[in-house]
Amino acid sequence: MNIVYAIINFAILVLLIVLLGRKKIAEIFRSRKDRIDRDISFAEEAEKETLTLPEPERADPPEALAAAKLAGIAKENETKLTEAHSAGAEMRREMRREMISGVHREAVAAIRENVLRMLGTEPYATALRQKEPQMVRNILEKVQLTPGDIAYLKTHDVLYVTLTSAFPLPEELVRQMEEYTDRMLAAVGGKTSFWVKENPDLLGGLCLRIGDTVYDCSVTERLYQMEHRMQKDCIEGTEDAARLAAELREDLDAMGEQVFTYQLGRVLTVSDGICWMDGLADIMYGEVVEFASGNRGMVLDIQPGKIGCVIYGDYAHIESGSRVRRVGKIASVPVGEALLGRVVDALGHAIDGKGQIRTGERRPIECKAPAILERASVSEPLHTGIKAIDALVPIGKGQRELVIGDRQTGKSALAVDAIISQRGRNVVCIYVAIGQKDTTVAGLRAKLEQNGAMKYTIIVCADASESASLQYIAPFAATAMGEYFMYAGRDVLIVYDDLSKHAVAYRELSLLLHRPSGREAYPGDIFYLHSRLLERAAKLSPELGGGSMTALPLLETLAGDISSYIPTNVISITDGQIFLDTELFYAGQRPAINVGLSVSRVGSAAQTKLMKQVSASLRMRLAQYRELSGFAQFGADVDADTQKTLDAGVRMMTALRQRRFSPLEDWQEALLIFAVAEGFADSVPVPEFRVFESELYAYFETKEPQLRDVLATGAKMTDDVTARVRGALATFAGECVWQGSNN
Repeated sequence: MNIVYAIINFAILVLLIVLLGRKKIAEIFRSRKDRIDRDISFAEEAEKETLTLPEPERADPPEALAAAKLAGIAKENETKLTEAHSAGAEMRREMRREMISGVHREAVAAIRENVLRMLGTEPYATALRQKEPQMVRNILEKVQLTPGDIAYLKTHDVLYVTLTSAFPLPEELVRQMEEYTDRMLAAVGGKTSFWVKENPDLLGGLCLRIGDTVYDCSVTERLYQMEHRMQKDCIEGTEDAARLAAELREDLDAMGEQVFTYQLGRVLTVSDGICWMDGLADIMYGEVVEFASGNRGMVLDIQPGKIGCVIYGDYAHIESGSRVRRVGKIASVPVGEALLGRVVDALGHAIDGKGQIRTGERRPIECKAPAILERASVSEPLHTGIKAIDALVPIGKGQRELVIGDRQTGKSALAVDAIISQRGRNVVCIYVAIGQKDTTVAGLRAKLEQNGAMKYTIIVCADASESASLQYIAPFAATAMGEYFMYAGRDVLIVYDDLSKHAVAYRELSLLLHRPSGREAYPGDIFYLHSRLLERAAKLSPELGGGSMTALPLLETLAGDISSYIPTNVISITDGQIFLDTELFYAGQRPAINVGLSVSRVGSAAQTKLMKQVSASLRMRLAQYRELSGFAQFGADVDADTQKTLDAGVRMMTALRQRRFSPLEDWQEALLIFAVAEGFADSVPVPEFRVFESELYAYFETKEPQLRDVLATGAKMTDDVTARVRGALATFAGECVWQGSNN
């Protein structure tokens, strides 16, 4: 009976599905069939476009194909980046790789196919073979021994020379090259081991390799150069199909006239984002190399017999024994006005879904810091809009001020408030997120956009999901972006969030590179790492434009220990520190700045005369309060004077509290501190202080605009101005009645 019931239930279920969902199911299958038909049609058209053999007499088949492909590249890239905007970090990186490699490689593959077919037909094949003597002459004019070759010959008598061609070469040309290289090496006391090879993969032409250096006149190298030119044009937004078509025609017509020179090495081992190579004897520290898979990396270690390189991003396709190519450039990033308002990764690629960043200029990620004679003294204040900083720990343009404290004590919040306060002050801001959560960076960007700060801000993101190599590069890349504006005469504020994670990333790379470790397993040059980074922040002399770059490095401590290894290093490098106290934070003091441990070595030189005047005794009063408050916590009896000092300290600490994303103007900060110091807020209950503060600003805005304008100049108050301010404050205090309303 159970089986019968099951059959009946199944039949009823099928009947319901047919009656109720027949139309919907039919619609689903119909739409799926239409989509499959569209995909098949698209594939057939693409195959037809790619593999159609051009007629020999047809004009410029590769150029026309290149133009057609390039016409849709920009639009396709924009679409891909828009899709990646809402995707996760891994998805964004994958789409970026596809954009930079896949799309362009599709066009190059199609062009390669057509070029190969052309070279197999007349008159292209014959013309290319006839140019072989010219290729030999051009190569021999370029050939020379590098310093690496000469150093190699000091320990080895023989230098290997390999001549490779796509087709068999006449014996006369081979003998000509062998004799020339023999004479060249004999002049420096060396011998030649000469080898001749045939490699059809060259497609046409020939190349000569002496040691690590290759002199290339092959078709394959032409296509390689064309591919990189296409990628560069499309990434920088300078793509021009007509120009590329013309250049491709010139390349094919002038095949063999230009010799491309580069150096090759060999991959020894690859693991954990680190690649060890041999060869490339002339390579420099910080230089970029390119692997056969298309990946790139940067040299970070040079040892006898091997070279250590950190790989940008994914390294799954790099194999031991594969070739690695010297690019001949120091690692660099794009710079310029186009970066403002954008979120980029450590290599300068856009990751915000707003399309490609089109800049025509690049700067090395590591540059020499300005010399002493190229600097000017720090004397101009950088307004942060935060009362506690501008009054107690002032920051000047070109200064390096460390923000240090335990986790979750408001370090990032303080830095973001400083960025927001630069609105309308013609200061370029750069926020470097090192090892942060992807969601944290997204939230920070949203807050900056809400407050109108993204218009003048660049966010450089190397989040926690990125490799240690990109986290290491990020602050150097961001500094290079800031230097562009600094040397253009503009002011820059750069925030490193944070250098403790940067130190950890560098430690990881150093251990993988087998460098000797020291204290806490950090390498011995960890101090030099941060010093050469932070020394690039400076106030330039008027002869160099007078620009400045102010650095706010953030550093995380453990249990308030500022005497540990990395904090002591960075404290000794910077021009002061802002210490955020955990106890103050949990007591409700925001920002939780410990006045006793915070200092600015620039001091009052970075303050306006007005702020210097009103805050002269503020630090001393707060220090007295912190000392006496310890007795009050135990309920000790205090005299009237002590109690008065305690009450004044409480009001001063209350006055220094500030909400996030609410920066103040200079005159507002000075006015409030003056009002509290002069006793005009003594009758205000602590819960009502925010109401008192907001109404005070509104009163001077509406009823004392002339006096407000005088304070806004930042000039020192004269006796007359002081009397007028006191009178206005007395009037304001007399008009306000505090009834215990909540805010």
